[in-house]
Amino acid sequence: MEIGGIEISTEALWVIAGILLLITEMIAPGAYLMFIGGAALFTGLLGYALPLPLIAELAIFAASSVASVYVAKRWFEVYPILSSSPLLNSRIAQMVGQTVEVVEPIEGGTGRVKVGDSVWSVSGPDSDAGAKMRITGAEGNCLTVEPIEVLPPADG
Repeated sequence: MEIGGIEISTEALWVIAGILLLITEMIAPGAYLMFIGGAALFTGLLGYALPLPLIAELAIFAASSVASVYVAKRWFEVYPILSSSPLLNSRIAQMVGQTVEVVEPIEGGTGRVKVGDSVWSVSGPDSDAGAKMRITGAEGNCLTVEPIEVLPPADG
């Protein structure tokens, strides 16, 4: 095969494609391009070892891609990648347990609370504005809250 006036074998193209996929995996990690890149490298190296027609190389690449992605999927199910901050991309999950102040009274089970510098819709027991509540979860983008039990003042 000739590309830009340079004679290059299909095996070399497989190796180059594999290396490019591995580099892409390093730039934008997602774990699966690595396995497809490995399949391309495998195809290229096998092509160097055995004289294979292009159709056989394509079949080997397809089969090794499917097999490697299947093995990777099974591997990550058994050994998941653990994060040091699993709630990083889940803003609502980060809010659970926070104490918030009711800014619009909760009437009929719905109202609004101030969380940080924003106001969120909530569902929970009826409460007056200014009451302190604790976030217990969310349904869509509506937080669920419960009242904080206030201790009576100590008799002194």
